[in-house]
Amino acid sequence: MKLYKIFALTCFLVTSLMSAQNKEISLEEIWGGTFRTQGMDALHSLKNGKQYSVLNVDRGSGTTTIDIYDYSTLEKTKTLVSSAGIKGLRYFSDYTFSANENKVLLATNEESIFRRSTLGNYHVFNTVTEDVIEIAEEKIQEPTFSPDGSKVAYGRDNNIYVKDLESGKTTQITFDGVKNKIINGITDWVYEEEFGFVRAFEWNADSNKIAYIRFDETLVPEFSMDVYGNNLYQTQTVFKYPKAGEANAIVSLHIHNLESNNMRAVTLDKKYSDFYIPRIKWTNDADVLSAQFMNRHQNELDLWMIDAEKNTAFIAIAEKDKAYIDVTNNLTFLKDDSFIWTSEKDGYNHIYHHDKKGKLINQITKGKWEITDYYGFDAKTDRIYYQSVENGSINRDVYSISLKGTKKQRLSDNTGTNSADFSADFTYFINSFSNATTPPSYTLNDAITGEVVKEIKDNTELVEALAAYKMSPKEFSTIAVNGNDLNMWTIKPKDFDASKSYPLFMFQYSGPGSQQVANKWHSANDYWYQLLAQKGYIVACVDGRGTGFKGADFKKVTQNELGKFEVEDQIEAAKQLGDLKYIDDSRIGIWGWSYGGFMSSNALFKGNDVFKMAIAVAPVTSWRFYDSIYTERYMTTPQENASGYDMNSPINHVDKLKGDFLLIHGTADDNVHVQNTMRMVEALVQANKQFEWMIYPDKNHGIYGGNTRLHLYTKMTNFIDRTLGDKIAKSE
Repeated sequence: MKLYKIFALTCFLVTSLMSAQNKEISLEEIWGGTFRTQGMDALHSLKNGKQYSVLNVDRGSGTTTIDIYDYSTLEKTKTLVSSAGIKGLRYFSDYTFSANENKVLLATNEESIFRRSTLGNYHVFNTVTEDVIEIAEEKIQEPTFSPDGSKVAYGRDNNIYVKDLESGKTTQITFDGVKNKIINGITDWVYEEEFGFVRAFEWNADSNKIAYIRFDETLVPEFSMDVYGNNLYQTQTVFKYPKAGEANAIVSLHIHNLESNNMRAVTLDKKYSDFYIPRIKWTNDADVLSAQFMNRHQNELDLWMIDAEKNTAFIAIAEKDKAYIDVTNNLTFLKDDSFIWTSEKDGYNHIYHHDKKGKLINQITKGKWEITDYYGFDAKTDRIYYQSVENGSINRDVYSISLKGTKKQRLSDNTGTNSADFSADFTYFINSFSNATTPPSYTLNDAITGEVVKEIKDNTELVEALAAYKMSPKEFSTIAVNGNDLNMWTIKPKDFDASKSYPLFMFQYSGPGSQQVANKWHSANDYWYQLLAQKGYIVACVDGRGTGFKGADFKKVTQNELGKFEVEDQIEAAKQLGDLKYIDDSRIGIWGWSYGGFMSSNALFKGNDVFKMAIAVAPVTSWRFYDSIYTERYMTTPQENASGYDMNSPINHVDKLKGDFLLIHGTADDNVHVQNTMRMVEALVQANKQFEWMIYPDKNHGIYGGNTRLHLYTKMTNFIDRTLGDKIAKSE
């Protein structure tokens, strides 16, 4: 039976690997950094478009510098700031320029709060006078220059403050902030995690107004986590976490006028109840603020234009979707305040141009493919720059197109994953490229033609080192499952023999809009799969229905039934692969992390005649336990869709367990709470089902730190060997 077609990338480093490959990968090497690639330091393109800055660290002295480089030569021209020359400032870990680049905000003593949020001490360095100003003695959040560079606004203790850099005066502009009750200008946990931003305040173009979102968390239920630490008594972290169907923070939009010291709440003609404000952004008009309002179901989004002086507002765009609308950062205002907008309204994510009132001027990109990143608009050349999957859903390319939707040009040549970082004036872009056979390489490219100006960095040393190892190609293919051609990759043992029989170990994530089958260089997990292949396993990954970059219908088919179609696809794919003569259908396993752990649990329970074992790391075991914004986007609320929540939650299918099950979680997971695993354990115990589990104290959703990852992957590898590899050991 012909199940799929193998295409491309079936040779791995052909030239480099002609020599004997005898060395086997070890877990210690994977998690010790042996296969780490060299990347580009984070850079900032300067306004002149000809230079960029990079943060460099002197490991010996522990000092940091901001160094300036030329795009054309890639040579360092000068050191702009050095911590060694600033009294009392031994180092800094991040930096931000003012708009005119005369000042630099330097971050020190940063500490993480949640996934994206940090606290730190901050200083402003004047590049002209070389004066240094401390913003505040205390640690603060999200300090941001005003457009004219004269002030810095920041968050502290749930309030907003403004520091005048000329007078040195600090003004507090909100006063009602209270932990776990009221937050001004900084997002709550669920906005940070699911809408992907922390700073919820914005300066206008004239530097005299600040718009901000206020969060009233008073009615949001609290969640607590024990932190065991090293002391005699554990401590406890308590924070507001709205689970599906529970009360969200009440949000409101406010505008503060610094000149009149007047603040007003924005009122709109349309009445909203239980809503979100996922984005705010000032237009080029210093009096006009844009704000996106979204209903709780997240299938209606209104883009408002709000006049802060006239107290008037209108809806420029009102989008509706039968499932949900993704929030992006792609809104871009052009000089005349017409704007760029991306939308899936034609079934695929594309770029649109609207006038300042919201009227559609034209759809710029079209086709049965997706825009995956928007880089910006160059007014001088009338070009929009973007990334898309037009060259196949597993690939990424960089393109340009005119504002009218003509003169489209592919700027990246190599097939695989390309991404771009453009200079401020769109003269150049740094193209990063990799595919399954080529580690990351970086080139300086001409933004008009795409031609390579200069090679910057590659990873030839890693290629040479890997030549000594038993590496297998990652074979890309499609597999026909439940009426769809699903993307798949497979890794086979180096000495694969089709006349033999091999165990199959499957990996997936499967969350809405995600992608695991992508033509790019290896992650740490890929080296683990190589290790498993060296042991005699075939490893495979299938992106089923609900995953991304194949159109809205394919992605949104799972709406209101997370875990139904995705699990059906994994089970059917495993059955088809098990029919291959060289796969032992009695030894098929599956694993995943987070959403993938939810999936692997379900696959083992519901597919108990197909899967012999599963590993679930940090899994959601019932969507009733997860946060409101993510879960309700795909499921609505439990009150509205109880069956959708319960029919596909693995916690309700433990009675079907026949195979071997390993459950893993960190106790300090603020994202997918360890409650998920505890409830799963109790359900398994009461169903009298034997299983194995591992708890990592004080580890978050990433489960890392020290030897933690090595320990985790050693445990999983041993479990796989014990449950799937018995016949491998006997044959050896």
